[in-house]
Amino acid sequence: MGRMESDCRIPMLCLRPRVLALHALFWGLVSLRVFGAALLSEEKTTVARPVTNPCWQMEEFVVAVECFRCNAFQSSWAACTQTGYVEGINCIKSNKDEYKSCRSTLMEEHLFWKFEGAMLGLTVLFALVVVARQRSLDRLASEKVRRQIESI
Repeated sequence: MGRMESDCRIPMLCLRPRVLALHALFWGLVSLRVFGAALLSEEKTTVARPVTNPCWQMEEFVVAVECFRCNAFQSSWAACTQTGYVEGINCIKSNKDEYKSCRSTLMEEHLFWKFEGAMLGLTVLFALVVVARQRSLDRLASEKVRRQIESI
């Protein structure tokens, strides 16, 4: 009677400490990202909202001051809490001066390079994983050929 197949669906190769550590790291980062995003969205929803809508949501406006980073004093403003940048606007009908949250080109560029760095890091990491896996498979194949030659 031949060898019975195990009920275990995980190959023994996957139980090596290095592979388990990589899996734990990957799923740890994924869960951190998911729970972090959930916490940030909770934080944003708990911010007190004004009873009335800002004038720039109901009427046309003109940008009076270009987008700039909030300083320590301005960081308590509701407009600064969203992105950390605000622009001064003037509503046309009501002639009110207000501040509106905005996304600066500097912040966008910083986020872009952060993303590019992360992608480059992942590329290097996965290239190393591929090389290591290929070497492992080559070693197994040469061992198999060596055993076949020895058995002759």
